[in-house]
Amino acid sequence: MRRPLAGAAGASSRRRALQGCAALFFLAYALFALLLWSPPPLTTIPGAAGSRPLHLDDDAGGRGAPARPSRHAHRETLEAAPSGIVSGLDLTRLNSSRAGGGGSLRQVAAEAAASGARVFADLENALSSPLDASDSSAEQDRCPHSIVLTGDEFRARGRAVELPCGLTLGSYITVAATPRRAHPERDPKIILLKEGDEPIMVSQFMMELQGLKTVDGEDPPRILHFNPRLRGDWSGKPAIEQNTCYRMQWGTPIRCEGWMSRADEETVDGMVKCEKWIQDERSTESTTSWWLNRLIGRTKKASLDWPYPFVEDRMFLLTLTAGLEGYHVNVDGRHVTSFPYRIGFGLEDATGLSLNGDLDVQSVFAGTLPTTHPSFAPQKQLEMSPIWQAPPLPDEPAEIFIGILSAGNHFAERMAVRKTWMSAAHRSSNVVARFFVALHGRNEVNLELKKEAEFFGDIVIVPFMDSYDLVVLKTVAICEYGVHAVSAKYIMKCDDDNFVRIQSVMAEVKKIPSSKSLYIGNMNYRHTPMRDGKWAVTYEEWPEEVYPTYANGPGYVISSDIADSIVSEFTNHKLRLFKMEDVSMGMWVERFNKSKPVVYVHSVKFCQFGCIDDYYTAHYQSPRQMLCLWDKLQAGRPRCCNMR
Repeated sequence: MRRPLAGAAGASSRRRALQGCAALFFLAYALFALLLWSPPPLTTIPGAAGSRPLHLDDDAGGRGAPARPSRHAHRETLEAAPSGIVSGLDLTRLNSSRAGGGGSLRQVAAEAAASGARVFADLENALSSPLDASDSSAEQDRCPHSIVLTGDEFRARGRAVELPCGLTLGSYITVAATPRRAHPERDPKIILLKEGDEPIMVSQFMMELQGLKTVDGEDPPRILHFNPRLRGDWSGKPAIEQNTCYRMQWGTPIRCEGWMSRADEETVDGMVKCEKWIQDERSTESTTSWWLNRLIGRTKKASLDWPYPFVEDRMFLLTLTAGLEGYHVNVDGRHVTSFPYRIGFGLEDATGLSLNGDLDVQSVFAGTLPTTHPSFAPQKQLEMSPIWQAPPLPDEPAEIFIGILSAGNHFAERMAVRKTWMSAAHRSSNVVARFFVALHGRNEVNLELKKEAEFFGDIVIVPFMDSYDLVVLKTVAICEYGVHAVSAKYIMKCDDDNFVRIQSVMAEVKKIPSSKSLYIGNMNYRHTPMRDGKWAVTYEEWPEEVYPTYANGPGYVISSDIADSIVSEFTNHKLRLFKMEDVSMGMWVERFNKSKPVVYVHSVKFCQFGCIDDYYTAHYQSPRQMLCLWDKLQAGRPRCCNMR
């Protein structure tokens, strides 16, 4: 055991005081050791050498949860860490040549941890030493006020334009381009053809405002998806669709088919969502009637009808403008569509514009762009309220610890969690919840993240550079924090777009005797790895034909003995790392199950694809849906919210 007072006693300059302090110290040490003595453990953790055994029986000695292992040493480590917000997981263990399985991934993780350590050190220095005037002006001038690209330059950049500081009110992007002629298409995503059917003719293009790249291995979110279909639409007529996409989930589209938006629909900055571009065939008249009416002097109120704004082989000039309430699209000088802003997609996050499809781009011009990254968006200032701050860690062991995976730029998602189900966790001494976030590639995001962590007290920074393949490190950090900092009986992992009914989850957990090791979630049995496509796993990464039984990643619960074993194996360089964190957990539990039986519990109410009524967890929930689910839950109705 360490002697924390030895350094203080040695600092005394007077020998007599030193002798007196030493005598008092040894007396206090003896009393302290006597108080810390505990009876032999009821259950030990196989393979967790050197760790303090955990007590898993509710009735053992009156304890309702395992005693905190090395509670004082770890709590001192947390408090000594910068601002007490850095994970206690020792990432230097990744530098060992003893790979312990998953060697190549371990090497990638070691490099990310080394980079993260440097970035975090720079972050500390940046906060402790304010920028001087010259640095400040250099920072402000980093982003251009406008961007001009020729068609060749645009194609050389991968048919995309980087908008380093995003957009701001009044920003606009003008594109000069020519739609190509229609081509035969057999893509089943567009049309399902039977054998012998002729292909359809298609001409369409996509203009997208993309957000910051996520860390979940998915495509960047589409803040605005603008999709004109000249030919090949399922309706058989030209159309324009607009939408957003977040974490592979599309919102409700706005579809313009040539008819003006209804009078009772909401407008965007006073403009309709869809303009009219075709004639109403019901009001047309024959040529003879038109001449007759003209001869007798009968006039008819003319209705101004425009053709579809895009024509094959004819160049157009399109301008996209950021208004107060949404985006506006003008083509060849006239308004065509408007798209209202959706919750969770800020102007500052629109950091890229892409143009793809049947389109030849002649030039791109972006103007009235912000020259600096926003330090705090206006909504952030409004959200920084003490009522959402987390209470300190409880002195006594908790019943369940919930670790929430998040990304540095997911402020809106974290605020939605704080305002909803996490607030219920704060009101209970048996539940602790914390966000786990790695470092972002943009320093300004890390600066804001650290300020947010210090203010709310509910973020644990795992100091490595974030990427999809290394999400598994956050899961290990959740286990380490849940066991050593919280001493929770159960550890739950979920994502920041997952709504959790804590009481329902705990009711399901308590159906299993507390002396049993537990793994509960929406289980996958004998799933086979995908060997091609976006989610491909090579044979080198996973040589087996099937995965072990594993719970889907958005939400699952394990008992603390399993979590402690995971941390112990990580510390001893024996933990196999795999880029899919939910499969990794299934692999670790399977290994633990060989030494001590684990109760596997499957429930579809840990919903991984969205929401079902009477859910335990609901995945892919936007901030707006989170608030809606919370309102319904407060009214006693655990029902889904069908909106984005």
